[in-house]
Amino acid sequence: MGAGHGHGGTARGSLGPVPRHLKVVIGLLIGPLVLATVVGLAVLWPDGDLEVAGPGVDVRRGTAEVQDIGPCPGRRDVEGCSLARVELLSGPGAPGEAEALLPYGPAAPEVEAGDRIIVSFTEEAPEGEQYAFQDFDRGPPLLTLTILFAVAVLALSRWRGIGALASLAYSLVLIALFTLPAIMEGSPPLAVAVVTAAAIMLVTLYLSHGFDIRSTVAMLGTLVSLVVIGGIGWFFTRAGHFTGLVDEGSQYISGIAAQVDLRGLLLAGLVIGALGVLDDVTVTQTWAVWELADVDPDASTRTLFVRAMRIGRSHAASTVNTLVLAYVGATLPLMLVFSALELPFGIAVSQEIVAQEVVRGLVGGLGIIAAVPVTTGIAALVAGRLVRERRASAAGPSHRA
Repeated sequence: MGAGHGHGGTARGSLGPVPRHLKVVIGLLIGPLVLATVVGLAVLWPDGDLEVAGPGVDVRRGTAEVQDIGPCPGRRDVEGCSLARVELLSGPGAPGEAEALLPYGPAAPEVEAGDRIIVSFTEEAPEGEQYAFQDFDRGPPLLTLTILFAVAVLALSRWRGIGALASLAYSLVLIALFTLPAIMEGSPPLAVAVVTAAAIMLVTLYLSHGFDIRSTVAMLGTLVSLVVIGGIGWFFTRAGHFTGLVDEGSQYISGIAAQVDLRGLLLAGLVIGALGVLDDVTVTQTWAVWELADVDPDASTRTLFVRAMRIGRSHAASTVNTLVLAYVGATLPLMLVFSALELPFGIAVSQEIVAQEVVRGLVGGLGIIAAVPVTTGIAALVAGRLVRERRASAAGPSHRA
């Protein structure tokens, strides 16, 4: 029986099988990236022997449920001081009961019997003052929201949603096990961020969108855009004399782990933060080119590029706006402080804690702007080649090796 193939059975959007020579070219591009990512993970992987010292390091934490609340014994002269009898659910002393000091004052949170809270335990504190309220335990509502989110993703995306959720879980686990410990041990934050982004990109794009050439094209576009973001971010964080010491978290880290490069930490956050938005842009552009090529098999590479760029311009405009507004929202309380102090706008924006969000938003926007033409160009070249291969296969006679 003959081995001829027609294009009538080709799945919509697939543009037929990928020619061998094109697979070789893509492999030559992706292979070094995979190798460099694996080597980077091996070299930068934390060894786990980091020891930090400073205020608050020796404090341990756990969860508890408030049973009842009463006044502080021996502190009746302190107005508002109260003590909670709690059932320890996790952490030091659990399971068991203890007494925990509650915060007091005009802005203190209101704690009632039945509330689940997080308590801190300081072994060196006097008897009866070792446990103290730190925050409310928001685990149960967050778990409910997470389940609701997962159900919504699965309901909309079905099997593809499973890959998206697995990608999300993988990204969070990688950041928890590799990114954060590696930075804490003193590895260059930018190098750690680049390796993290590459490792996330290599896995999540294929898990979320399938193991095909479109995912590979989207990955190449994302990689180029990340290089643009890293380079521009590196230049402007130095040109702007950023220190990284802008909030309590950064200052605390500098006190307990002096080996952490805070300026590099700013760059690392910029690269990882932009990855999710770039994923959206590059995947959308790649799929747009494929659909255009599928509905118009006679379209040239240039035609595919021009048509997809019309989609990309609108997508980039809305995505950049979303990205910048997200960073503006993060500094809104601080901007209110500057407004109350009647600082001129130029001076308020020049403050490092605001300026770093401006840099993140603008550099991320430049990365998105670069991602659209780069990804669209790569996708148009590959899709145009596949269209020509399919036309030649359909027009010519079947051949057997």
